[in-house]
Amino acid sequence: MRIAQIAPLHECCPPKQYGGTERVVAYLTDELVRQGHDVTLFACGDSSTPARLVSCVDQALRSNPAVRDPLPYHIMMLDEVCRRADDFDVLHFHTEMLHFPLVRRLSQRTITTLHGRLDLPDLKPFYETFSDVPLVSISLAQRLPMPPVAWAGNVYHGLPEGLLAFHSVARGGYLAFLGRISPEKRPDRAIEIAVRSGMALKIAAKVDAVDRAYWDTTIAPLIRRHRNVEYLGEIGEREKARFLGDASALLFPIDWPEPFGLAMIESMACGTPVIAFRCGSVPEVVEDGVTGSIVDTMDAAVDAVRHIGDIDRAGVRRRFVRRFSATRMAHDYIALYNGTRYASEPARQVAFPTSPAIAGLAA
Repeated sequence: MRIAQIAPLHECCPPKQYGGTERVVAYLTDELVRQGHDVTLFACGDSSTPARLVSCVDQALRSNPAVRDPLPYHIMMLDEVCRRADDFDVLHFHTEMLHFPLVRRLSQRTITTLHGRLDLPDLKPFYETFSDVPLVSISLAQRLPMPPVAWAGNVYHGLPEGLLAFHSVARGGYLAFLGRISPEKRPDRAIEIAVRSGMALKIAAKVDAVDRAYWDTTIAPLIRRHRNVEYLGEIGEREKARFLGDASALLFPIDWPEPFGLAMIESMACGTPVIAFRCGSVPEVVEDGVTGSIVDTMDAAVDAVRHIGDIDRAGVRRRFVRRFSATRMAHDYIALYNGTRYASEPARQVAFPTSPAIAGLAA
């Protein structure tokens, strides 16, 4: 099958440090090539891929200080995609909404994976207007705020099985926080959980410009106040395996409707259980008592830390391989591609259960 993967240009594929969407696109592209498909990746020129790379900018926009506005570069990339559209059986977009006006005539050969939150009020009229564009969610919880749209399917993210090594023992004896410093990720909760449980906490996270004030006024003072908390900064893939593998647990104390949460399955790949608050996709990703603990309160989170040794790390790794491998992700997308080549699913209202019940559908 001739497949086009269209990635955002903010980061290269895969990102050298923090980055979710481009990382998933890279893993999916690699696995599709491994399975014998003819794949073209539209992405930054500093990407690394076995696929045919169409370089749309020389380097990732986030790492280029000359770039002020990413929008013109994405528009230019989409123009190139449209000019080459007839070269592909399927065009798989990861660029959220930018391409929608351009692909309606191609809708029988496109799918769009939505990677972000969908509960923002301005999105509803947009998706009502483009209700015929085939969409893929990354969790069932992500769909809950949406109007009737053409859902082609739901595909959970996956990682290459050999990417992050399994650690049978948490040699570091600390709790881990991975990702981004922002109010909705609640690193303040992670610090409080570590302090109350008497364990060390290591924070590996980036600070975006938009979150600098939150870092300066809230998180940095908390880190200075508590000797058991260490801030490592932003880490890359090479450091991630040891960082997560040596941890007793990953703290995922979010306070927002997380569409997926890649850090959770990265932790599971290492055999490290996850302690996560019941928000967004968490009940679909974490299996309570099997791959970690789902909590609703700070007291419950502290109690989960105390009992984290009850979780079998080998069992966590087995569940990761079964549910969240790149092989499984690629197989799911191939099934959608085969359907998309002939007819997209018609727009309709889909009824989904509320968040606590979603976990049963995700097993």
